[in-house]
Amino acid sequence: MVVAASAVTGIGTVTGVLSALGDGHGSDRARPEARHRPAPASPPAVPPPATSERGTSAPVTAKPTPTPGPVTRTPAAARSEREQRLGAMSPLLYRHPDSRAQDWVRAHPDDPRAAVIASRIAEQPAAVWFTDPGTDTVAARVRAVTAGAAARGRVPVLVPYAIPDRDCGGASQGGAADLAAYDAWIDAFAEGLGSGEVIVILEPDSIAQSDCLTEADRAARFASLARAGRVMKTANPQARVYYDAGHSGWHPPDRQAALLRQAGAASFDGIFSNVSNFRATADEIAYDRQVLDALGGPADLGAVIDTSRNGNGAPPDGRWCDPPGRKIGRAPNLTTGEARIDAYLWVKLPGASDGCKGPAGTFDSSYAYELARGASGS
Repeated sequence: MVVAASAVTGIGTVTGVLSALGDGHGSDRARPEARHRPAPASPPAVPPPATSERGTSAPVTAKPTPTPGPVTRTPAAARSEREQRLGAMSPLLYRHPDSRAQDWVRAHPDDPRAAVIASRIAEQPAAVWFTDPGTDTVAARVRAVTAGAAARGRVPVLVPYAIPDRDCGGASQGGAADLAAYDAWIDAFAEGLGSGEVIVILEPDSIAQSDCLTEADRAARFASLARAGRVMKTANPQARVYYDAGHSGWHPPDRQAALLRQAGAASFDGIFSNVSNFRATADEIAYDRQVLDALGGPADLGAVIDTSRNGNGAPPDGRWCDPPGRKIGRAPNLTTGEARIDAYLWVKLPGASDGCKGPAGTFDSSYAYELARGASGS
């Protein structure tokens, strides 16, 4: 693992909730995965997260499928269009009915920690990761999640994580055999997106952590990522597709924006940051706005921030592997009250070990309780 990178230990699953890989029991439950990126300390911060899924969101709707050619909308027109879309979005994020945290709570009803873990972690909506690069079942697994969300009128968060050379050979290494296989996997993934609202966190680390590739391989990867966005938008124009911006302790904004531009991110819905990391929300808001400004593109591009474990900010010693003293951050929410910040999401499931509290990707109840009991939001 690269010191500046945030690997998601790849076990075919959800860093947030479930795995689209399947775990040998014929289900789509996701195993949490470890991913993070050390960085300088950031100041702790802000309000406590909500303790349930109810009332945690509001509008964020997808932009129409991007078309080639220069952007001609004025900033005011773009803002107005964005507000209309946001106002039309379903008010709630989707909580998949099966996750490692929920499994633990069901299996330990008499544990004195169960109530805290249940209310502050298991009941929160979190992302569903798809890490198995096989194409045979991915469409059905994606469809199972999106259909379940649509039936409840809620918005699922999906994380495709199968890019070749994933994590530069680090703890989350794996992915498709090559970009041709990846493109085919994305085609199958897109088939399951349905027609309702869905948020796609496209390939964490794939852009910020691309320095391990040759220039030619990086250009080829970025072309596949741009293609992935187009395929998803064609399959479901309501899908909101966000691209990897690393986090505020990694690349300078101009550098990250240049990489994002090469991957075509300005043609889609925006960027995501802090996935599986601990940077304070205030730091990420400032950073993401700088990246968006440097990126250019339509004025309605936005950002989403992983707030799952950033309640106390980054650890002062730069430790990334299950660092002590961390807390869960703001509850997953589609209403941030912050310009250009579309959502706070739990992309990483609190309690999923990075590999120090237990095997990477497993749910550790002690770690989950430690994160949840303070419940301070960042």
